[in-house]
Amino acid sequence: MGRIHICVKRTFIFVCVLIGIISTLLLAITLFGHGYFHQSEEIEDILPGIVVLYVLEAATLVLSIFGVYGARKEKKWAVVLFSVGMSLASLYLFVECVNGYQSKHEMEELTREEHLAMMPLSGANQTDLEGLYNMQTNLKCCGLVQGYQDWGTDIPLSCLCSDEDSTDFTCVAPGNNTRFVIHYPNSDLSEDDDHKGLMDEHMLVYKEPCLPILISFVGYDIILIIGTLVALKVLWDVGVVLAITILCQMRRKVDVPPVIFTSQPPQYRELCDTAESV
Repeated sequence: MGRIHICVKRTFIFVCVLIGIISTLLLAITLFGHGYFHQSEEIEDILPGIVVLYVLEAATLVLSIFGVYGARKEKKWAVVLFSVGMSLASLYLFVECVNGYQSKHEMEELTREEHLAMMPLSGANQTDLEGLYNMQTNLKCCGLVQGYQDWGTDIPLSCLCSDEDSTDFTCVAPGNNTRFVIHYPNSDLSEDDDHKGLMDEHMLVYKEPCLPILISFVGYDIILIIGTLVALKVLWDVGVVLAITILCQMRRKVDVPPVIFTSQPPQYRELCDTAESV
């Protein structure tokens, strides 16, 4: 096998293949996300980040191929290229992890300010109301800060707590002066239709406000992303360590004394002849 220990070689090839597979999957996910947000208004803000992901994922994929080639063919330049490239990528990932952790508090505050700007909810625009309705349905909550009271006397049906939800979530009675609104306010419906509602003193609504739950989810998502990046960085660092180990084994020279073969037998002098001459 040469000067490279077979165990180190196989482990390094396995790590390179794993890096290549992960890079390919991430590249596919980035491509899908790019297509998903292509028609949205947010594409201009996230496009620089998408380009960086394209470059980083494609580079690590190519470097993993060089790593496998260098290990199998014992090419120093390919292993050196892998180790240098992955070291730079790992350093970049470390910087992004630090920046992401530092921006966690900023993202939570930005989420808080954006949703508090919708208050009072009775005067929110149609786009914000649709988002609030979906959030209340998915998170099983009502309102933003003070629960159903943020909606005043007209509570949307997305706050309605069903009999099944009442066993898993805290639900309360909104009171006799409230009603459940069927249609969104500020919609294109007529004024009479817009104020149609359901009144039932036995109906319950979710007690918990949505904003604290949403902020906790934002923080959890950021920590999850950072944890994923840290795990990916550790994998890259393992590949770099193995690459350096292989390079050291390639440079190691084993001194073996030369062996000379000859076809002529050595010349011997017979002791008996020497004794007679004396």
